Amino acid sequence: MAQLKQGCLWEQLTPQRPAYPPLTGERSADVCIIGAGFTGLSAALRLLEGGKSVVVVEAHQVGHGGSGRNVGLVNAGTWVAPDELEKVLGSAEATRLNTALGAAPALVFATIDKYGIDCQDTRTGTLHMAHNAKGLADLRSRVEQWQRRGAPVELLTGKACEDACGTDRIAGAVLDHRAGTVNPMAYVSGLALNVAARGGELYGESPVSGLRRTADGWQVSTAAGSVQAEKVIIASNAYTEGDWTEVQRHIFAGYYYQVASVPLEGAAQAEILKGGQGSWDTRTVLSSIRRDAQGRLVLGSLGNAGNYPLWFIRQWADRIQQHYFPQLGNQVEWECTWTGRIGFTPDHLLRLLEPAPGLLAATGFNGRGVTTGTLVGKCFADYLLGDNDPQALPVSFSTSQPAPGNALRSLGYEAGFTLYHAGQCLRVVL
Repeated sequence: MAQLKQGCLWEQLTPQRPAYPPLTGERSADVCIIGAGFTGLSAALRLLEGGKSVVVVEAHQVGHGGSGRNVGLVNAGTWVAPDELEKVLGSAEATRLNTALGAAPALVFATIDKYGIDCQDTRTGTLHMAHNAKGLADLRSRVEQWQRRGAPVELLTGKACEDACGTDRIAGAVLDHRAGTVNPMAYVSGLALNVAARGGELYGESPVSGLRRTADGWQVSTAAGSVQAEKVIIASNAYTEGDWTEVQRHIFAGYYYQVASVPLEGAAQAEILKGGQGSWDTRTVLSSIRRDAQGRLVLGSLGNAGNYPLWFIRQWADRIQQHYFPQLGNQVEWECTWTGRIGFTPDHLLRLLEPAPGLLAATGFNGRGVTTGTLVGKCFADYLLGDNDPQALPVSFSTSQPAPGNALRSLGYEAGFTLYHAGQCLRVVL
């Protein structure tokens, strides 16, 4: 009988996890990157191939933050529907962003192929599942909007939907053929190994304590060392901490927990997401569902599992599994649970920032870090390599001011998530 414990599944499934020493002494580089996640390492690879020297500093180790704790869905687009995005950004900016993020899964898969990264990826799409009639109406609208833009998406209903999802509890599902899944820790670790192989310097356990302008560019300081660089990219997103930057004031922190079963066996489990797609439903407090390469069932939802007792997490996972997949019975054993932090923005759109010449930052990926981070990192590198050409970016730099009350907003969301999950466990809501 498995004993549910705290621990990230993706770490267990990534044998080649690089560890880097702390930064000591003085270093110099063309570009210093703060944060060794998808964004920072994608930027580092592109810059190194463009002939620039790069130093990456990470507060913990590669993938410690949202990159390694991700669900691993390689999704296209933003949370905001394409037509709604046009209302917010205008036609030209929205088209630019929709096009860039629509192609972002292809960029992720091309990166995996180019650098030979073994991250147990699947390329058979993702499924956005309607849990009720209202959710189905929303999905119909989204499919029409994306198809109008030429995207390879389709709405599955009836038997086609049941066969794809492995459940009859779904009214319909959008199959996005552009998308897929990865083991996110293996993906980010593979990026880091390739950065190091190409001459990039990486330092772990080196939280930034200071950032200041100098005559030659910027000085990034840590407890035991510093980096002098012409340019700096802040790529720490929701894990940005300290008073050396205002990046964290543009977002409010949210959390997302996951629970993984032991590998499942038998005929009943083989029908669940048999095409290898990852999925999530249309609930406001959504549930994600995917399988890993060894057949585990991995469930997730918004909330901080660090605040929940293990019996509560197990009961929640049982409830979701028994609702969607009653064919598995009541005997699914849950193996591990973990939580990651998400950088949310009130409008669900990312922020690209240039607070000073030679200083770039990205935040507010709103839970779509695999694709958004990979794309933004590449685009930031192209921006710097191309003499600050704004056309290299997927969207213009944000002019919005930091949102007030972020801490209170985070507390309010977390309280709401907890109440909702308690209602699920008590079978008051689902």
